[in-house]
Amino acid sequence: MSVSGHSVIQVCRVVVLLLVLASPARAQDVLIPMDASQTDHLKSYGVVYWALQRGEPVDWLLNYRGGSFLVADFSGFRNELAIRGISHVQLSGTEVAQLVAEVESNQANTALVRLETPPRIAVYAPEQTLPWDDAVLLALKYAEVPYDMIYDDDVLNGILSAYDWLHLHHEDFTGQYGKFYQYRNMPWYIEQQREAELAAQRHGHRKVSQLKLLVTQAIQQYVSEGGFLFAMCSGTDTYDIALAAFATDIVPVEYDGDPVDPDALKKLDYSATLAFEDFTPSFNAAEYEHSDIDTGPPPPQLQNPALDYFTLFEFSAKWDPVPSMLTQNHVGTIAGFIGQTTAFHKRFVKPEVVILAEAPQREEVKYLHGSYGQGTFTFYGGHDPEDYQHFVGDPPTDLSLHPNSPGYRLILNNILFPAARKKKQKT
Repeated sequence: MSVSGHSVIQVCRVVVLLLVLASPARAQDVLIPMDASQTDHLKSYGVVYWALQRGEPVDWLLNYRGGSFLVADFSGFRNELAIRGISHVQLSGTEVAQLVAEVESNQANTALVRLETPPRIAVYAPEQTLPWDDAVLLALKYAEVPYDMIYDDDVLNGILSAYDWLHLHHEDFTGQYGKFYQYRNMPWYIEQQREAELAAQRHGHRKVSQLKLLVTQAIQQYVSEGGFLFAMCSGTDTYDIALAAFATDIVPVEYDGDPVDPDALKKLDYSATLAFEDFTPSFNAAEYEHSDIDTGPPPPQLQNPALDYFTLFEFSAKWDPVPSMLTQNHVGTIAGFIGQTTAFHKRFVKPEVVILAEAPQREEVKYLHGSYGQGTFTFYGGHDPEDYQHFVGDPPTDLSLHPNSPGYRLILNNILFPAARKKKQKT
């Protein structure tokens, strides 16, 4: 950032500080601590969203007690906190002034970010019931954050312009049905293939990969125009693989009825992708892997949450507020978890992408963030932060048993992140 840019940020901070200190409405505020003292971290995000829905601004105190929230008390707020079982502290006007001065002090790696507008949230997922769960849906439901479900037809019909934040989870944008070839005779797989083929036909395509390419490109356009994209598990690498393969066919005959283009590797275009480059797709239909981007599960001796972990990087809250928001947590080291895409080989991550978290024992990237056009993307490897190795058919995670999950907190950081940026009103 330029010197002039730093100056503007500093002036803005001074203005915010003066407004906070001078405002008579802040005679009494409520602090929602997000350190180890919080009884329910996940529901705390939901009540912040609830306050924003009611036109009440919320101050996010980056790096202060785990990324706490400060809210001017309003009618019904403390009652809502009590109903949701969220720890909170009432502060006098003097205590608020002291707290804000401490957070905004140049000597502290903390900062105050004002959240104003609740983001409009869409989750990209089929209506079909599949034998696995979506961690983001579980988080949104538990935290009581509203969202809409959309899928291919909706995306291609232009619905994305109605949303600020879009989530992709266990999805295969290459048109290979998740590479679940071993399950090809299961009713859910047959139904998934049937629905995908019908959708492709509705949009004038013979192959599902052609439909999914249109979807990925529509999402890329959405990001370029200011959208916020968040993806987990195979929704991360298959998205970029599809973009890179826009001019070729990387799908084995078992999935689309014709062979892989013999010149496919030469025709890959990594300039079209968001996060990854120089990777090689897997052309083996029976291999439960899409490319070499994914590190795969850890070796057997590390397949234990006590041994498998990743570490969040710490950023300057004042000069790098975006990565700081995305990494707010009450712990810095988080238990690892496996997915079809578990983590990303660092050598395939584009140099301009910001790495938010790594598994240091294996030099794997677990969590990353980048900009594209006017928008951003954030990719988070793994399937379920509280189910180390979620198998097909396993029951969903009960988040009431994990209200302080640091792995799920990273998901919910992402839903509040758009509220900190003023965006052009969408029509």
